[in-house]
Amino acid sequence: MKGFYRVALKIIFTVTCVMLFLSGAFSQEKKKLVFSINLNDTVQQIRTIGASACWYGEEIGNKWPAAARQQMAERLFSRGFEKNGQPKGIGLSAFRFNIGAGTTEQGDSSGINDAARRVACFLSPSGKYDWSKQPGYTWLLKQAKNYGVKNLIAFVNSPPVQFTKNGLGYKLQKDFVSNLQEDKYGAYANFLATVIQHFDKINCHFNYISPVNEPQWDWSGTYGEAKQEGSPWTNEEIYKVVKTLNKSLQQHRLSTQIITTEAGMLNHLYDSNAKASRQIFHFWNPKSKLYIGNLSNTTRFVEGHGYFTDEGDALIEVRKKLRDTLKKYGPGLEYWQSEYCMLGDGFKEKSTIKRTAMDCALFLAKVIHHDFTAGNATAWHFWNSFEPGVADSNTLYYLIALNQQRKTDSSKLYTITKNLWALGHYSLFVRPGMHRLQTGSNDGLTEAEQATQIMVSAFKDKKTVVVNVINYTIENKIAGIALQGILKNKQVKLLKRYVTSAAEGDNITPYPIDNARDPTAPNGFDIIFPARSITTLLFSY
Repeated sequence: MKGFYRVALKIIFTVTCVMLFLSGAFSQEKKKLVFSINLNDTVQQIRTIGASACWYGEEIGNKWPAAARQQMAERLFSRGFEKNGQPKGIGLSAFRFNIGAGTTEQGDSSGINDAARRVACFLSPSGKYDWSKQPGYTWLLKQAKNYGVKNLIAFVNSPPVQFTKNGLGYKLQKDFVSNLQEDKYGAYANFLATVIQHFDKINCHFNYISPVNEPQWDWSGTYGEAKQEGSPWTNEEIYKVVKTLNKSLQQHRLSTQIITTEAGMLNHLYDSNAKASRQIFHFWNPKSKLYIGNLSNTTRFVEGHGYFTDEGDALIEVRKKLRDTLKKYGPGLEYWQSEYCMLGDGFKEKSTIKRTAMDCALFLAKVIHHDFTAGNATAWHFWNSFEPGVADSNTLYYLIALNQQRKTDSSKLYTITKNLWALGHYSLFVRPGMHRLQTGSNDGLTEAEQATQIMVSAFKDKKTVVVNVINYTIENKIAGIALQGILKNKQVKLLKRYVTSAAEGDNITPYPIDNARDPTAPNGFDIIFPARSITTLLFSY
């Protein structure tokens, strides 16, 4: 009998375990994924989302047929929609204008091998200003203004060649010090102020001026093989140029503000071995001899470029470290991601399959997402709005790819990529002045784990909540979006849903919103997020 009881007990125990397992599996299967958004819990205020016209803006704005270049401007700046609900453009709220150093006038003697990357200078070596220079860039700038772009930003890669030590727009030796002649700081600052003053007169006010770019790089090249204009700067040299420029802006009675430092990598801002490192400490610590926070025309916007920190754990960890460092030297210090693109090799994620346009778009969206949510960025700027495509794989990495055939066939000038629309999910809907909202979820995942699953960010103004959802998985996902706080008994309305997916026509495409409300929650919505997609939800409250 004892053997019988032992067998019976084993059977009962086994059946109980199976039932518990099935019950747990069933309950997990029934558990609904919900993302909560607290309208009371605001984080940073967004200032701008934009891009640059370098290098090929001169060709587009000056040499393209009028209709084609107008289409290009519409793609970048328009906030309008077609009758079918598709957006006409991505509604950038910032546009960056490169003030050239004069390598175009030097021609081949500039030593820069790509003529498209040589830039004209408004100031001639004789000391006369010629405002007919850079007509293509200027045309695009005026279009940005006409479309209502709120923030125009001037930036410089190299001082004018007549002010540099070697008479070139880049360095010939790797010494990591500025190419600006020691006695030309005042002349350089006056040049920038004069350019700003001119554009004020033609109703293209520069809200901001950035006088140095990626100062940590050596910007040296072999004569005849140099890639572009550029100059390194030490922290001491940056302080000197910012202080001198601040004085010149005051003398010209200009309201344009100086933004610093355009660090080549984000970790240069808080810790690195670069010549110009720990820049937050040096420039925004009141105890530092290089403190710029007390100058009349400087900002508390700390600019850095997102390159080389977009792979693996660095995507989140570097941005969190930057955020925490800014808090240490705050209040009021803001992180601006002022330049990012996928460079020549695209995104850094390991993959055994051929990359698709949607893979690149999702990766770009993920980088933007983490700059906002992990770094608390208040501005986000893509590098070059357009690049010449040399192969299908390269073309995927750009916003707008300039076709190789464009110089012989005006009907094949450019190709719009999925990346443009990925950026548009943020630039078109997340407008200056909006505040990011804290979000939570019941998925139990870390931020790093969510980066391979579903990522949610939310932003609001006084009337609208924008929710951006990135579904990184290969499956359609159903998830609840629950808006909480300051609503009392008022109901939220889901106004619009826009989706970018791998489907050819899905480029911020309006999707139906019928039956989206969750009847079990007062302000909850059940939404289907297509596989490998980016979705924007617009709510009124």
